[in-house]
Amino acid sequence: MILATGHVTARPETLDEMLRLSLEHVERSRKEPGCLFHSVHQDVENPHRIVFLEHWADRASLAAHFAVPESGAFVRALYSLAGDRGRMDVYEAEPTRI
Repeated sequence: MILATGHVTARPETLDEMLRLSLEHVERSRKEPGCLFHSVHQDVENPHRIVFLEHWADRASLAAHFAVPESGAFVRALYSLAGDRGRMDVYEAEPTRI
């Protein structure tokens, strides 16, 4: 399984638009093959910081997600609204039972 985490900070005047675009992106991404989980959250310590959590079946699924034209358009739109460059980290993980 592939885990991706990311965050970006909105400028105060762009927060609502960033949240709207992020929700659209998450809803669209959940329908893609290999998407196990995709969510967006607003940081309670910094409400302008938007956090993404993603679980993908494998690297190929994540690569296909990045290749979707709408994903590229989303990233470009997000950066045009952002107050920082954000960050994304990708990890390989194996599920475990507790």
